[in-house]
Amino acid sequence: MRHEKDPPLRSDAQRNRERILRIALHELTQRPDAPLSAIAKKAGVGQGTLYRNFPNRETLVLEIYRHEMRQVADSAPRLLQEFPPHRALRIWMDRLAEFAMTKAGLADAIRLATSAPGGPTRPSPTPVTEAAELLLRAGEEAGTIRPGVTADDFVLAIAGLWQMTPEEGWRPRATRLLDLVMDGLRAGAPRPHPLVEQRGHPD
Repeated sequence: MRHEKDPPLRSDAQRNRERILRIALHELTQRPDAPLSAIAKKAGVGQGTLYRNFPNRETLVLEIYRHEMRQVADSAPRLLQEFPPHRALRIWMDRLAEFAMTKAGLADAIRLATSAPGGPTRPSPTPVTEAAELLLRAGEEAGTIRPGVTADDFVLAIAGLWQMTPEEGWRPRATRLLDLVMDGLRAGAPRPHPLVEQRGHPD
């Protein structure tokens, strides 16, 4: 696990790290006990490179989860720069559904990584909650989201995502659920100023 005080990785080292994470996500989703040697081989790196980045399986599994969560959280402010708040929120909700499927696919691997006595604990979902709060407040200020909805309210409303499994057919179900949640968030919202609707891309 890397910390903010660590020096930045060289570009080739960063590419290796991201490739390992991408391959490991796929392999561990398919087989929670996939050998690290197989992950290194498919990522095109030596085992030494893998272990320099991720000293053990637990570190790797939790870093995948943390990395995917961070990607979702970091996309929120970027979406607000490109789209009006209500549209940014709905696009972000689709990305959150993808993350939910990542978590579901990794559930067994995460359980194995965190079940040993004295082992690491799974990361807190705080970054995602903070991103939801950012998007909700932007929508409220724009008048396109009903006032007073908190990030905790939002998480409860989308709880059905965490009950789905990454099998064929999950995406239409997730879309229906999130459309219903979005309808609820917009119900009772003040009429937005026309300039709000003109900003960014149309629905």
